[in-house]
Amino acid sequence: MGRDRAGATGLRPRLTLLATGLVALVSGLLLWLGRVLVGTVVATTTAFPTDGTVRVGGVEVPAGSARDAVAAAARSEVLRAGLIAFPLVVLAAALVSWMLIGRVLAPLHQVIAASRRLSASSLDERVALRGARGEVAELAAGFDAMLDRLQAAFDAQRRFVANAGHELRTPLAVLRTEIDVTLQDPDADVAELRRMGEVVRDAGRRCDELVAGLLLLARTEAGGPLGPSDLTPVNLAELLVSELDAVSGAAAEHGLSVRADPVPARTRGDEVLLRRLVANLVENAVRHNRDGGWIEASTTTRAGGDADVVELLVSSTGPELAADQIAELFEPFRRGPVARTGRTRGSGLGLSIVRAVAAAHAATVHAVPVAGGGLEVRVRFSSAVPGPNPGPGRDPGPSPASPPVPAPGPG
Repeated sequence: MGRDRAGATGLRPRLTLLATGLVALVSGLLLWLGRVLVGTVVATTTAFPTDGTVRVGGVEVPAGSARDAVAAAARSEVLRAGLIAFPLVVLAAALVSWMLIGRVLAPLHQVIAASRRLSASSLDERVALRGARGEVAELAAGFDAMLDRLQAAFDAQRRFVANAGHELRTPLAVLRTEIDVTLQDPDADVAELRRMGEVVRDAGRRCDELVAGLLLLARTEAGGPLGPSDLTPVNLAELLVSELDAVSGAAAEHGLSVRADPVPARTRGDEVLLRRLVANLVENAVRHNRDGGWIEASTTTRAGGDADVVELLVSSTGPELAADQIAELFEPFRRGPVARTGRTRGSGLGLSIVRAVAAAHAATVHAVPVAGGGLEVRVRFSSAVPGPNPGPGRDPGPSPASPPVPAPGPG
C-alpha cells in the first residue's frame, strides 16, 4: 500500500501531468491564435458590392456585410475543428509523455531497486546500467563507485575483526597460561614471579603491536589513493637514514653488516605512512636475518619517461625462499618459513602494510628472493620532486649517512 501511494504521487505521474498541461496550454493558445488570424485574414479581403445579397452558410445576407459574415463563419469553423482536435492532442500528449518518461526513469528505478536490495552481506551487487546516457548514467556510475568504496571498507573491517580475533588468541593464551601456572604454584618465589612478569610483558607488547598494525593496515586500505591535499614533499633518503639508525643496536647485536647508499630521493606523499613503510622494510631485514648476515639499503632517483622515478631498495640475507612464496609474504600474518609461537617477534603485518602504503601512493612493490637465502624488496614511486639547487660553486656534500661496515653482495 505504501508503494502504491508513493507511485501515485511519484515523479513519473507528476512529470506526465506537467508535460500534458504544457501541451494543453500551447494547443489552446494555438487554437485562439488560429481563430483570430482566420477572422483577420477574411476581414482584410476585397469587399463585395453594396447592392444585392450573398448566400453565406445557406443564409442570405446583404452584400455589404458579407465579409463580416464570412469572417464569423471561418472563426466558427476553426473553433469547431479545434474543439475536436484539442482533446485528442492532449490525450496523445499524455500517453506519449507517460511512455517516454517511463523509459527515461527506468534506469533510475533500477538504482532505487538496487539500493533496496543492499545490505552488509550483499554489497557485491551493482546497477551496471547499459545503454543509459546523460545524468541518469552518471548517477548510476556514481552509485556503483560508492558501492565499491563501501564494499572495500566493509571487507577491511571484516578482515580486521577476523585477523585480530585469530591472532590475539596466541598472546592471550600465553598470558592466561602463565598467570594460571604461577598462581597454582604454592612455592612460586620472586624469581618465578619476575619470569612470569617478563612473559606477560612480551605478550602484552605483541598484542599492542598487533592492534596498532591492524589499525594502520585497515585505515590505509580503506582510505584508498591519497588526494593532492594529503601529499607533501618527502625525502626517502632521510627516512632511510633515520630508520637504519633506529635498528643499529639490534643489527650490531646479531653481527649484521649494513651497507647503505641513501642518495637524496624526493617524492610527494604522507610522511607518516612513508616512514612506516621504510621502517617495516628495515625492521624486517633485521628481524628475519641470520646472525652474521648483511643488509643493503639505498634510495635512487631515475629518469623514467614523463616523470622521474624514485626507488627504495632494501635487501638482506635470511631464510631461503622460493619464488612462489614471495606473493604470500605480502598477505597479513605471513612470516615465511618462521615458526609461529607466542614469543615470535613481529605481528606478520609488516609487508602487508608496505603494500597498502605503496598502493595509497600509487607506487609499485617488487620482491625477489636473494640467492642463498634472503629477500630483496624494491618500491618505486612515479612522482619525483626536484631538490633544492645548491647553487654554483657549492658542494652538495656527502650522502646523509653511510654505515661504515660494507657487506658482501647478494651473490
